[in-house]
Order: sequence, then structure tokens, then C-alpha cells
Amino acid sequence: MKQYFKRHIDSYLEEWKTDLNRKPLLVRGARQVGKSSAIRQLSNSFKYFVEVNLEKQQNVKLLFEAGIDIKLLCSQLSAIYNTPIIAGETLLFFDEIQESERAIASLRYFYEDFPELHVIAAGSLLEFALKKLPSYGVGRVRSLYMYPFSFDEFLWAQGLVYPAEYKRNQVDSEHPMPLALHQELVTLLRSFYLVGGMPLAVQVWVNSKDFGQCATVHNDIIDTYFDDFSKYKKRISPLILSNTLKSVALQAGNKFVYSEVGVELNSTIIKDALDLLMLAGLIIPVIHTSANGIPLGAETNSRYRKFLFLDIGLMQSLLGLQPKDILLSSEIDFINKGGLSEVFAGLELIKYSNYLKKPELYYWQRTERNAQAEVDYVITKDSKIYPIEVKASKSGSMQSMYKFIELKNCDFGYRLSLEPFSTYPKVTVIPLYALSNLYLT
Repeated sequence: MKQYFKRHIDSYLEEWKTDLNRKPLLVRGARQVGKSSAIRQLSNSFKYFVEVNLEKQQNVKLLFEAGIDIKLLCSQLSAIYNTPIIAGETLLFFDEIQESERAIASLRYFYEDFPELHVIAAGSLLEFALKKLPSYGVGRVRSLYMYPFSFDEFLWAQGLVYPAEYKRNQVDSEHPMPLALHQELVTLLRSFYLVGGMPLAVQVWVNSKDFGQCATVHNDIIDTYFDDFSKYKKRISPLILSNTLKSVALQAGNKFVYSEVGVELNSTIIKDALDLLMLAGLIIPVIHTSANGIPLGAETNSRYRKFLFLDIGLMQSLLGLQPKDILLSSEIDFINKGGLSEVFAGLELIKYSNYLKKPELYYWQRTERNAQAEVDYVITKDSKIYPIEVKASKSGSMQSMYKFIELKNCDFGYRLSLEPFSTYPKVTVIPLYALSNLYLT
């Protein structure tokens, strides 16, 4: 039996439940990140729960074909599932809703004709269906974006609630972390690099503490993703899609170079493959920004893009890295190994940000000839711009950070490393395991 572990999204779902102005909710995210489990967990706070799986119960799709009368539809579903559908008492959940475009379109009518009812939908490869329906429910349906476990959620799953809360609420550069706890959190971070945040892998880790079993879960999930490739688009071969995904993992932390996928492949084909992998939620772009002002997306250069792999544990398994490569590596090797820490940091930035918005990540690089300066991430906080660099302990130079601060007239920047909380001139050091502290205020 699957265990349910506390997730950040739970609080969003609870807020939605009690919001008097709520809209039908569409939970979006890659396959197997825990969307359905979180919704079922929410259902425990309702008197009744009706789950309609449109992939398994194909006949139910016919209910949406004859025209959408919401009250009649609810009456029919109530009869089929032998469960009352009552406003305020029932949670109605449409799973795998991508199987019916008419079902997706019906969400807006729930808002218009039966707004008192709690309605949630989710699905695998949902973005492909939504792309065909650009106006499926603008202003009438709310989206919520979900991702694999964050590091804080990973700690919660192991019952380490107090260390997670302590690092978030009791520690900063003026109130240092006890050395023993700092070292323990670094050890746990190394484990997270191998286990990752896919819910099933986390559950296996909690029950077994066996990296080998986690790797088996990763490989099964990767096989599922590869099997999905045939559904994406007929004109791009699954082989090109899988090679592109592997190339994203190999090029982690660097500007993506199309020729690395295959010198014989047309760049247009690779771009299409990247677009499809982004739609599936398997990769997340980090786009170059000039960072001259807010919003950061106002001055971007899409020719300069990096990509994050959906999950660091999946990425490790795809690359064939062994546990010893992480567990026994020095701090410098651990931070610098194959861009893994940069991927981890980017994913954490997404996981702790607003779940109501589609993620946007940016980096900065001087594009002038012979100019050597690059900042891993640029974020906005309290209407100001801040650079973020991922560095290896005290040995990491911060020349690019200081150049950015000078050119953009920033107050300060953030350095993520395995150092304890500390400060340098105009730089605040936050340990990688405490990245969530960026979102405390």
C-alpha cells in the first residue's frame, strides 16, 4: 500500500477548498510526480469522493459527447459511481482528463453552472491536449503546477520535521547552524541527489534505505517516459526524443548545444524534440536574460538556453552514476559533478515558488566578445533582482557574481554551497540544503 507523505501542494489544495471564489482546478505536472495522490489525500476531508478515470473507464467519456448539461452530468456520474454528488460535501475528481477534450472543455461549465461543487482534474501528458484547446477555460479554470519532492519534503517523509523546521526558522548568518546538524544535513543532501524526488522512489527509500532499489524505480519510470514518446508526435522518432533527453542530462549546467545530440540531425528537429519534452514536463528551460529590469522575461535571448532534467534522481540513474560518486566525493567534486548541483538548485527554486504560476527560470551571461562572466540563476524578490551562484565551498571564485552586482547595481547576491550560513561582502551564503530559506519572506 502506498504511503502518503506531506507535500507543499497540500496547503494550496486546502486553501482552494475553503476559497469562496474558487474555480475548477486543473493540477498540471509530469507523469508520476504525485498529482493523483495529493488529490486523493484532499478527498479525506470531504464526506464523499467521486474519482472518474477517463483512461480506465472509456465509456464515461460518452457522457460528455451529447452536449454538456452539468447538473445532468453530475446526476449520471452519481448513479454510475453510486455516490452522492452534493455541493460542499463531494469532491469530484476527473483523472486522466487528457483522454477527452470535451471533458476538459466541460470544466468551464462547472464554474458557470455549478460553482458550489468542488471539481479537480489532472492527467498525464495533459499539456499536449491543452495545446489543442488554447481557450479551454480562460478565467474559469485555475491551474496548479506540481513537481517531484523538494528536499524539505524529502526530510518530512523520513520524519525529520524538526531539522527541516530548524534550518528554516532558527538559523541564518548571525545565528549559525550547529556543526553536527550541518554535517547531518549535508549527508542527507547527498542521499537526496541519489534518491531524487519522485514519490515512489522516496517511498522505497523510506522503507528500505537501499539506493539500488531506488535506481530500479528510476529505471522503470524512465522506461515509462520513453514508452510515452510514441504518443507525442508521429514525425519525431522516439529515438531522437530519447537521445535529446539524454543530451539534456549530459549537458546539465551548460548552454545547450544542438550538435551534441547528433551532428547529422537538423537543428529544427532537435528544437521540436525539446519543445515536446518541455510539454511533457520532462525538461525545464533556463533562459538567458539581460536582467536590466523586472520582469526578467522582458529581455531574453532564446538562443541561449540551458535545460534542467525533471528530477535529479532520475538524471543520476540515466547517466549511470554510482552511489559512491556522490557519497564519497569531496565537497568540491560533489558541487561541481556534471552540473548536478546547478540542476538541484534550479529545481528547488521552482518547487518553493508559487504553484499557481508556470515556472520561469533565468540565468545571465555576458555575450560581448571575450567577456567571461556567467551567473547560474537570476531571481526577483521583493521587486528587486538578485544573482545566484552555485559554488564549491570556499574555493569557488565569485568574480561573475561581483561583476553582475556591479553592472546591475544589485544590493547583494546569493551563493549556494556546502558552507554553513555566512556572509561575504555583498554576498549571502546559504547552504544548498537550506535553499527554501530564500522563500521565507
